[in-house]
Amino acid sequence: MSHAPVFITCSDLSFDWPDGTPVLDGFQLTVGPGRTGLIGLNGCGKSTLLKLMAGELTPNEGQLSVAGTVGHLPQDVTLDTALRVDEALGIRATRTALHAIEAGEATEANFAAVGDDWDVEERALAALDQLGLARVGLDRTVGELSGGECVLLRLAALLLARPDVLLLDEPTNNLDLRARGRLYEAVESWTGVLVLVSHDRELLERVDQIAELRDGEVRWYGGNFTAYEEMLAAEQESAERMVRVAEADVQRQKRELIDAQVKLARRKRYGQKMFENKREPKIVMGARKRSAQESAGKHRIMHTEKLTQAKERLDRAEEAVRDDAEIRVELPATRVPPGRRVLTLADVELAHGAAVRGEWELRGPERIALVGRNGSGKTTLLRMIAGLPAPASGTAVTHVATRFLPQRLDVLDEDRTVVENVARFAPQATNNVIRARLAHFLFRGTRADRPAGTLSGGERFRAALAALLLAEPAPQLLMLDEPTNNLDLASVRQLTDALESYEGALLVASHDVPFLESIGITRWLLLDGELRPTTAEEVRATLWH
Repeated sequence: MSHAPVFITCSDLSFDWPDGTPVLDGFQLTVGPGRTGLIGLNGCGKSTLLKLMAGELTPNEGQLSVAGTVGHLPQDVTLDTALRVDEALGIRATRTALHAIEAGEATEANFAAVGDDWDVEERALAALDQLGLARVGLDRTVGELSGGECVLLRLAALLLARPDVLLLDEPTNNLDLRARGRLYEAVESWTGVLVLVSHDRELLERVDQIAELRDGEVRWYGGNFTAYEEMLAAEQESAERMVRVAEADVQRQKRELIDAQVKLARRKRYGQKMFENKREPKIVMGARKRSAQESAGKHRIMHTEKLTQAKERLDRAEEAVRDDAEIRVELPATRVPPGRRVLTLADVELAHGAAVRGEWELRGPERIALVGRNGSGKTTLLRMIAGLPAPASGTAVTHVATRFLPQRLDVLDEDRTVVENVARFAPQATNNVIRARLAHFLFRGTRADRPAGTLSGGERFRAALAALLLAEPAPQLLMLDEPTNNLDLASVRQLTDALESYEGALLVASHDVPFLESIGITRWLLLDGELRPTTAEEVRATLWH
């Protein structure tokens, strides 16, 4: 009987950070061929697991083995800006030797450097072309490339090396839609073993199976992310049904225990009455009393055990129901009446050359998506509307209270607690009021007293969002810049929940089309030299190709 090859195995794997914080404990995993999407909540250990697989970290205990060569694209790609492109691709030495041989320097060292890789330049250019970097060439420096192009260049180097196992950690972060489209195509065409960590739904639709890391264990779901969601929904429906059955059983056992105790009390009163009236011989009544006490004890124990077992079944059923908390807030003060003028731009020119010709208005509680390639000026436009900086020419006027959440989330003071950060934006609110409002953003009890600098990525985002939405006066125009970057899928759902409660106008710059569609965008705008209307369909068709 044939078995599919196994490329990655983790056996009783444990890993702690140097300060003793545990990440994985007795972890088990087996990964075979195909494209695997590794998902899970922020902080559950996904990136750490990829680094362990890549050999960049060493486990404290257990065994980890990977068959073949490994290529790893980390979440934060940093390349020396002075590097040439061929150096970043890892082919500089081979290419230099090849050119030397072509120039007549047929030395043994040059032939050894080339080996069998005589088509290295053709393959390198093909890899660049596959990812939309054909114009870059091999002789330019990394400093001439954008951040997104550096990510694609690092991926091109991995594709060129042809590893047996490819590990990608949030590869679409900071990529515009065209670059994402190139990445999607590269993933779809990958024939080896691929493990990718991502919150990008479009990317996760292109995998063969989903591995969910939760509570230190992995659960497997066949198919792409849509199939995972369908299976998970069915699981949760079944789990919730089992909770209802278990709850009913607990109540039934409680009633039966009470009924049994009432019956035993009646017997006890009857026996006491018989004893007082001395209607039977003393020895008979004594035996009857002992028998009744033994029977009562056994009856009580039986019903108590049944109740305990029912409660245990309820506990197990409740454990199967997920408690991924949802943000539920009421923000009536953010409401904007239909037709009310919110923002006016007139003949605005930005520092990078992008412009808004004529007069453009945002009215009422519109939800506007601002899309465009990296470097088109989206962030500059949002900052300019927020007053940082002023436009190169023209005017930008906001007619309502406005708040801006930048990509870096630098609205938070790292040294202040979550409560103190919110208090900075709502100085008239009492401590109790702030805490009550923060509870709706999942900061309850001591969680609200943690310094912002100690928060995880998802917590940090929630704290920043809470600070802006709970600000005084309440923002009736909220601007978000790439809000889903570095958020896990649960945090993206929490953001969507929060925005459902928001009744003001929204202006969101993002490359995440599924997210934009999920928050009810009413108007799509493309910034490509000038600001012009577009559609979600046009965005996908124009910017991905």
